[in-house]
Amino acid sequence: MNISRAEVVQTDAVMNQLRNAIYHIARLIKRNQKLDVSERLRNMGKNISRTFVNYWKPIDLVNQSNVKDFLTTLYQKVVNSSISIEVDDNNKLIKIKDAKCALCKYRYDDVNIAGCEILLGLVSEFIFLINKDTKDSSAIFLEPYKIEASRALGNDFCVQIFKFKIGKK
Repeated sequence: MNISRAEVVQTDAVMNQLRNAIYHIARLIKRNQKLDVSERLRNMGKNISRTFVNYWKPIDLVNQSNVKDFLTTLYQKVVNSSISIEVDDNNKLIKIKDAKCALCKYRYDDVNIAGCEILLGLVSEFIFLINKDTKDSSAIFLEPYKIEASRALGNDFCVQIFKFKIGKK
């Protein structure tokens, strides 16, 4: 059976496999004494976006007026989550709260990492790839900031925080 990447993007099993792999990868990185597991997971998320955007691009420009709608759509499509979004214009932060983060469904005693670290890289890169060639000065760009809370670390929900910038990156 030959399955294309475009077909894989449409399946639910992909997220389950990714979630399972995250913690195995984190253990491997830790065992090989690679210190920055979070950064490596964020890079994995960026790489996923570079492939995903070739098969699904729901919008041609992400800006401050549509970023909430875009993020809601992206989280629904990619991780099947309903999220709440808070934009802090003063501090240039976007806070995403996810009560059912698919990547942090389980807590593992031997791994002290939030699976949703991948989303910090995935989301920021996806927006960058959509907006990178625009000349529109209203384009928004996100930078991974931190995981404030994670179900995988014992919290009741996950909170991912991004810094944002309006205009060319």
